[in-house]
Parts: sequence; structure tokens; C-alpha cells
Amino acid sequence: MAEDSDLEKTEQASPKRLEKAREQGDVPRSRELATCAVLFTAGVSMLMMGSQLSQALKSSMSAGLHFDRSVAFDPIVLLMKTADTIYSLLLAFAPFALILLIVAIASPILIGGWVFSGNALAPQFGRLNPLTGLGNLFSKNSAVELIKSIAKTILVATVAYIVISHDMDPILSLSLLPLKTGISQVNDLLLMGFLSIVSALVFIAAIDVPYQLYHYADKLKMTKEEVRQESKESEGNPEIKARIRQQQREMARRRMMSEIPKADVVITNPTHYAVAIKYKGEGMRAPVVVAKGTDAVALKIREIAAENNVLTMEAPKLARALFAHTELGNEIPEALYAAVAEVLAYVFQMRIFKKDGGFRPDVPKALAVPEELDPHSLLPMPSATDAEVFA
Repeated sequence: MAEDSDLEKTEQASPKRLEKAREQGDVPRSRELATCAVLFTAGVSMLMMGSQLSQALKSSMSAGLHFDRSVAFDPIVLLMKTADTIYSLLLAFAPFALILLIVAIASPILIGGWVFSGNALAPQFGRLNPLTGLGNLFSKNSAVELIKSIAKTILVATVAYIVISHDMDPILSLSLLPLKTGISQVNDLLLMGFLSIVSALVFIAAIDVPYQLYHYADKLKMTKEEVRQESKESEGNPEIKARIRQQQREMARRRMMSEIPKADVVITNPTHYAVAIKYKGEGMRAPVVVAKGTDAVALKIREIAAENNVLTMEAPKLARALFAHTELGNEIPEALYAAVAEVLAYVFQMRIFKKDGGFRPDVPKALAVPEELDPHSLLPMPSATDAEVFA
């Protein structure tokens, strides 16, 4: 049962799957929205530009029916006159055609946006399979398209019947009107009837757009197994990632251990924490933590410090504060400047004592460590597992 559940497409498409579909030219589209937009724009444009277009047609027809003897007997003059007539008509209808062209290009991208993909133009011989075509013929999408076409036909026919019934008296009285008035009346009836019928398509488009978005999202749904596989491909295999993180921790630990011989002092808890500090007066604004760790890592830090004659000093409160509030390679907090300065002064005095002799310096005891920086009362004592994390 679990395997059957994993094979069901119940998960929403991931951004990667959506992007891949887009690259292949597969985006949501609504033909009803595009058709409605083009037809409605044509009707509105005719309503606004109808008088200019009618005047251009009238002028072209009048010019075409008026000619003199030179036109009748000279083919070249006749050809030039015809070309002028066609040019004037094209010039008059150019704004109307340009508007329709813009709407025809823009309307399909109202949902799905603009996309160009050569994959959509590539031949797909699988579509020539008659079994596949037969399956598409009886698919759910085909049934929806059939219902939509029937509904559109019924709606348009109903609106057309209502419009014609409403204008029946003006239509029957056209024969009684003067020619010029009758033509104008016919133009008005046709244009308003056209706009009324096209307005009915808005209802179809308002239903088709949400359906196309739903159908597209449903088509790209993924199974749980596909989601897991995509996660592995995009983020990497979890086992490999864990191995890489382990190797990164090992490399970071080795780099940290290599910095301990360069440290000036190792401050300890004395057993749970160890923090190595380095300070050079020139080019360094404040002391820097070059290594830190707990338990097993802290023991290793102390061993390397002893092997390289790096002074180790017990200051539990300061060690905990440095460990909790300073990252590797970063300067210590300003609130710990005074305490660390005392430690470094003791370190430098010990170097002089070991080199030249004299009075042995006293180990600083009451170091000025703010209570809020000591995590001892806030955090539990770290375990061996914590040592791996902190390292």
C-alpha cells in the first residue's frame, strides 16, 4: 500500500519541474481567452474607427468607378491607379490591423507568460501513434473540451437569438428607409449584435482560464518518489552529503590544530574547555581565537600546546566565555579585553622569566569576566557529542 501511495501523483509540481516544463514550451494557455480578446477588440475598434474605415472604403470605391479614357486604354495607368487604391486602403486599415495583431500576440500570454522554445517545434513521432491518438480522443481533457464547445454553441446561439428578436422590428423596417440611412442602420445593427455575441464569450473565458490553470497544475503533479528523486538530484544524496560534511569537519579540525603551535596561550577549564589565543601587536587590533574545543578536542589542544611549548593557563570562567562568544579566526569580544590582557601580560612575563630569570610572575586569579558572558549557569556541560559539533 505504501508503494502504491508513492506512485500516486499527489504532490504539487516543484519549481524545478515547472521550469523544465517551461523550457519545453509547456505553459498554461486559454484559447477561449485569446479568441474572446481578439473578437472583442475587433468589435470595439470597429465601433471607434468605423466611420473612418467606411469613408476610406467609400472613397476607394468611388475612385475605382471613376476613370477617363487614358485609364481605359493604357494598362500601365490602370495598374498604377489600382495600386494607389490598394495602398490607400492598406493605409486606412493599418491601425485596425496593428491593434488586432498586438492583441493576437499578447492575449495568449495573459496566463503563462511569454515563452519561446524550440522543443515545441521539434517533431514528436509519438504523436503519430494511433493508439495514443485514440486514447487522447476519449481522455478527460477531450470530454471537457467537448462540453465546453457545446456550452459555447448554446450560449452564442441563445445570445444571437435574443439580439435578433430584440432588433426584429428595425430589421424588417430597413426596406422602407432611404439607402444611405438604411446602410448606416445595418452597420449599427451588425456591430452591436457582434459585440453582444462576443460579450457572451467573456463568460466562457472566465470559466476556461481557471480550468486551464487547474489542468496544468494537475498535469504536472508529482509522485512522492519523484519528489525524493528530484531532491537527491538537486541537493545530492544525503549519505554523500553527510560524508562530505564529515570530511569538511576533519579538514577544519586539522587546520585548527595546525594553528595551535602559533598561539601565545591556551586557556582551559581545566578539563572540559580549551581555547587557544594568538596576539601580535602589529597589524592585529585585538587577540584572535585560533583553536577551541571541548572534552576530547580540548585534551588534544592541550597535548599539542605542551608538545610545542605553548603556555597553558587555567581560567575556567574566561575559557567558557571565550568558547561561547568567539568563533574561530575572530577577535575576542570587547568585554573580555581586560581579562585577556591580564593573561597575555602574564604570558609575556613568563617568557622573560624563562629567558632571563628573576622573579616568577604570579598567575592572575580574579579576571574581569562579565557574568552575562559565562554560559556555565545557562548551558549544560557539553558531552563528547557536543565536542564534535563545536569542533
